[in-house]
Amino acid sequence: MTLPPKSSLAALAALALLGGALPAGAQTMILRGGTIHTGLAGDQTAEAVLVRDGRIAFVGRAADLPPAPDVPVLDLKGATLFPGFTDGHAHLDGIGWRELTLNLEGSTSVADAMARLTAWAESHPDGPIIGRGWIETRWPESAPELGQGPRFLTAADLDAAAPGRIVLLGRADGHAVTASSAALAAARIDAATVAPSGGEIAKGPDGKPTGFLLDAAMQLVAGLRPQADPAALRAAYQAGFRVEAAYGWTGVHFMSAPWKDIPLLEQMAEAGEAPIRVYSAVTPDGAEALYASGPRSVADGRIITRAVKFYADGALGSRGAALFAPYSDAPETTGLMQTDTAHIEPLLQGALRSGIQVAFHAIGDRGNASVADWYDQAMRAVPKTEWKNPDLRWRIEHAQILRPSDYHWFADLPIIASMQPSHAIGDFHFAPARLGEQRLNGAYAWKSLVDLGVIVVGGSDSPVERGDPLIEFYAAVARRDLEGFQGPDWRPEEAVSRETALKMFTLWPAYASFREAELGTIEVGKRADFTAFDIDLMTVPAADIPHGHAVLTVVDGKVVYRRD
Repeated sequence: MTLPPKSSLAALAALALLGGALPAGAQTMILRGGTIHTGLAGDQTAEAVLVRDGRIAFVGRAADLPPAPDVPVLDLKGATLFPGFTDGHAHLDGIGWRELTLNLEGSTSVADAMARLTAWAESHPDGPIIGRGWIETRWPESAPELGQGPRFLTAADLDAAAPGRIVLLGRADGHAVTASSAALAAARIDAATVAPSGGEIAKGPDGKPTGFLLDAAMQLVAGLRPQADPAALRAAYQAGFRVEAAYGWTGVHFMSAPWKDIPLLEQMAEAGEAPIRVYSAVTPDGAEALYASGPRSVADGRIITRAVKFYADGALGSRGAALFAPYSDAPETTGLMQTDTAHIEPLLQGALRSGIQVAFHAIGDRGNASVADWYDQAMRAVPKTEWKNPDLRWRIEHAQILRPSDYHWFADLPIIASMQPSHAIGDFHFAPARLGEQRLNGAYAWKSLVDLGVIVVGGSDSPVERGDPLIEFYAAVARRDLEGFQGPDWRPEEAVSRETALKMFTLWPAYASFREAELGTIEVGKRADFTAFDIDLMTVPAADIPHGHAVLTVVDGKVVYRRD
């Protein structure tokens, strides 16, 4: 089954931020008229919720509602209400830029992607062309029977589609970009250019760059991106907020939030332009400044910045994920590490002494094991009496490929595993080729970690993936792709129950952001953050879940999105 696109910027502008019959900005209301899943143990349900001043004042049977004659009623009209869904790993800036630049998501071949580029170039005749979203893994040009391996985009492809233009087209995972010849020339990249540590410049048989730049090598062309304009940046964040609210997200854990953008986000929140919550883990360049300032919070906690995100390795699809043994389909490489012990240990020790949370990108088994070891070393090196906050809640983002012998680190230290279910149902189409049979035993091991008592936070990694919570929930419980396919080596036993999946997107992201006392379940006293869908995720057939839609998003008792 092929799902139609659920949103466009124009559609979102028409649908978002509608409050129906409720007064604008209302923070007091009664919600009833549909099943209400509270998120409490045993999948407890309710019939009505009373919200006063942005907090939950009553949850229970409609017949037991306290008298509230002047409180407006929001009729769910059969929709199903849940605690507010939080995207535990996404890139808010990238989501917005996806709406404003060339979007190659869903391109079916090199030819299709280049046709989109040509059309964009014709309608945008001036300036550099920036795009993202292509992925070669299911393109016919990458078919195994051709025996040529993955067919990445090249400068020659871009030159033919947009002659003479500076073009940068990012792979969907955000760990590789293809640059046109004009872009390579502008960045002074040629056959003699040496790739920076942690990166790779792909070169052809003639020794010249093909245009494909991996991981740290992307920084060589970063200066060509015309995204520093303050008005354009604000527009990108506004678009990102609209998209997230329309999908039903009441909050997002903004990973790799640019440190330079934090003041803008805070200004937007103070001005009422941040409809959903943002919990930021900033880029490494902001680490020392955040250590010095300590956690930041504005607008009654609407924007919180108290984490820093580092990178251990790259992505599996582009073979940047760091493995202990060589890639099964590329025995000449084991991936790329992005840092080392000498560099990272002082930064981790600084986080311990300043009370700043650490989130670490790690995908390959070597990357994950390295991060666990670094965490352990830092915790041993700094006496607990010097820890600013003994409740660390350090995280590993993705935790995709693990050696089963390393699971214990997540329970012992402990480490929060921040994982994105849609990665599995996409990656399993190529992961067996990359990893071989044996290493799949530790791939996307959600249930194995949950069974050890590990907090597993669910996210989307949008714009790497579409960013729809229903796709993520479906992937977590079905472990099948969107056509219903499940290969014999997809490890179906790692799917989780629906009750667990609900926690992955509600209570556990709240815990991972130190807010479980206020968010994550529908309980008296907590903040009134709700997500309603037109289907009941806890009861409908799994195959129906991706076809649902968010119909209501409420943050602090205020309707920030309503679908007519």
